[in-house]
Amino acid sequence: MADSISIAANSIAQADALIIGAGAGMGVDSGLPDFRGNQGFWRAYPPLKHLGISFVEMANPRWFTKKPRMAWAFYGHRHQLYSTTQPHDGFETLRRWGEKMRHGAFVFTSNIDGHFQRAGFAEERVCECHGSLSHGQCVNACGGAIWPFGDLDLAIDLQTLICNGPLPQCPRCGDTARPNVLMFGDWGWLSERCEQQEACFGKWLAGLADSRVVLVECGAGQAVPTVRMTMERLAARFEAPLIRINPREAQGPAGTISLAMGAAEGLVAIDAALA
Repeated sequence: MADSISIAANSIAQADALIIGAGAGMGVDSGLPDFRGNQGFWRAYPPLKHLGISFVEMANPRWFTKKPRMAWAFYGHRHQLYSTTQPHDGFETLRRWGEKMRHGAFVFTSNIDGHFQRAGFAEERVCECHGSLSHGQCVNACGGAIWPFGDLDLAIDLQTLICNGPLPQCPRCGDTARPNVLMFGDWGWLSERCEQQEACFGKWLAGLADSRVVLVECGAGQAVPTVRMTMERLAARFEAPLIRINPREAQGPAGTISLAMGAAEGLVAIDAALA
């Protein structure tokens, strides 16, 4: 492990550009709930255990038309958690590494919590492939644009998982709003904001020819492998070292620098080696 940390530190020290990949494990180290398996999910939302509804079943857009007050209790509570939870120091560490590099850093994340922006990363340097809980869209895709929610003052009863009072509304048609988050079985997700971010990411990547690139992936598991696959593809494209920090699934293709530890712990260890 010490050798891997040293190799990771050397790769970062020599790099001109930093590509950051982040999955749910990055947020868990900030204190956000771990939804790995139904038991972890049901500990956070006991009423759903009584109903026998799993995370995959709950993270489905149909609830915004079938039971909108339950849907908004679930997503509204998560919005409150993300807004009040402080990103751990690893975010700042990654930002500081990127600022020292000629081309800076770019984030590719499946997280919807907006914590990279809260930690000081520029909006134009973050690609949120599953959308953002801080943005909304109409539940009926009425033709309106995606908009930022701002503060959501929702009265949520966690004992019943019901949102009381007015629900967020579409500013165009007045119908119920939903988060601009890619859910399971979601054919109504508006992808325009994500596509704009992907275009910025692609433009930045195109400017890295002949640069020394390093990739740091934190807390991205195999259950939803979007981040892992993207990082492996980019590591091959740039023939660059991939540092994969994951307590349970640190393995990767040949040449992967695997650190079997949590995101915050791994980043602290690498930063100490750099110092």
